[in-house]
Amino acid sequence: MFKIGIGFDIHRFEKGRKFILGGIEIPYSKGLLGHSDGDVLIHSISDAILGALGRLDIGYYFPDTEQKIKGIDSKKILKKVLKFLKKDGYSIVNIDNVIICEKPKILPYVEKIKINLANIIGVEKEKIGIKGKTTEGIDRGNYCACLSVILIEK
Repeated sequence: MFKIGIGFDIHRFEKGRKFILGGIEIPYSKGLLGHSDGDVLIHSISDAILGALGRLDIGYYFPDTEQKIKGIDSKKILKKVLKFLKKDGYSIVNIDNVIICEKPKILPYVEKIKINLANIIGVEKEKIGIKGKTTEGIDRGNYCACLSVILIEK
């Protein structure tokens, strides 16, 4: 049995924060504002997995009103979601991600991010697609967003 899930996340850039994407720190003058570390890629993947499983989104399991998890490393979120995947008897076939960000350019970091995600998730890096896109200057680019699609198999 196969199931598909879709995830999306967006955070705005803010000075004084680290830019974390796929669990990797990307050198940039700003980072993403959020209750956690703001990692839109991991949040989007986590929501895609939860959606494929028919579960509620990460906000249910990790509410932004919970002070105990303020600043949480998003890798912890993904690891909890992966426990649901395993418990329900599924494995990942592949994940495809589109990161929308005017600056910085994502391409120089794609391979490092894929390796990191593959290690966290426990899949071959070839099962993870990552593409960086811009809005071609349509807006001010003060955010980073991610759209993820996942195929899981029982």
